[in-house]
Amino acid sequence: MASSQNILVIGAGELGHQVLRFLAQHPKHQAITVSVLLRPASPSLSPNDPKQKKLDSLQQLGIHIVPADIVKDNEQALSSIFARYDTIISCTGFVSGRGTQVKLTRAVLSSATGRTRTTRYIPWQFGVDYDIIGRGSAQDVFDEQLDVRDMLRSSSLQTKTNLQWTIISTGMFTSFLFEPSFGVVDLENTSICALGSWENRVTLTTPADIGRITAEIVLSESQSESATASFSSDSNPDSGKVLFIGGDTISYAELAALVERIVQKPFHRSLLTVEDARNALARDPGNALLKYQIVFGQGRGVWWDLEGTWNWQCGMRAMTAAEWAGENLNLV
Repeated sequence: MASSQNILVIGAGELGHQVLRFLAQHPKHQAITVSVLLRPASPSLSPNDPKQKKLDSLQQLGIHIVPADIVKDNEQALSSIFARYDTIISCTGFVSGRGTQVKLTRAVLSSATGRTRTTRYIPWQFGVDYDIIGRGSAQDVFDEQLDVRDMLRSSSLQTKTNLQWTIISTGMFTSFLFEPSFGVVDLENTSICALGSWENRVTLTTPADIGRITAEIVLSESQSESATASFSSDSNPDSGKVLFIGGDTISYAELAALVERIVQKPFHRSLLTVEDARNALARDPGNALLKYQIVFGQGRGVWWDLEGTWNWQCGMRAMTAAEWAGENLNLV
């Protein structure tokens, strides 16, 4: 990799903040400049406003603030910003609205065209294996993720675009599996609902571990063959990789036993079949929760063996579901 590089992170939410923190605190932080692209803050923010406190904390880490709006600003304006950076990491997800991920990818591709130095791009793909899930799934926003992958893979065949990209698949945020709103773990009513089957599995990673591992992927020179290959030249057949990471892969049956052991109470167990979830979605077609439950209930592309993950092969341990539950469930 280059001896120094300018890195731009798009967004500073739950994941973006962790990526920024681990980049800024990495042992190689002196060889990089880290910036974050955020919507322009109101000049009337008070010092005690949470948004102002976030800006202050980022600046204390030595992170530069780049004002821009990925929703309102056009592709050309974003491209002119991206052209100033060697590495771009998108940490803004579905909340930014439909079409935003494609727009960002087009702007990155445009910024890399004709550039003498290589642009490295990590798009917002921190989630499931969209290739396995495929198009036309119950969760229709996933199709845009496949559009992004198609654009990036097509760019690898173009000689004028000096772009190298890496997709990092993380599985579900660990905390989300325990969120009552997801409909799996209900501590208040001591119940657990399996999606599709009790043997279905899901891969989990905490945002902190995603941030730590992402920083290592970006800044490592030769920790593993995967790490170097993912940022190799466009002529290398290994460039443009999908890297899988994870803290744990667990079945719903294992989850139920885990929660009962930590909370020390028996939990009522129920099963939501894919057919029942589809019928419910037909009655309520705008229900995003049911869309996710169907995808995870089908059990495809939502889990992988930890032994094959980038972090496992590099000897980077990540938090397990049991560790997360032990630290958080007893606080409820």
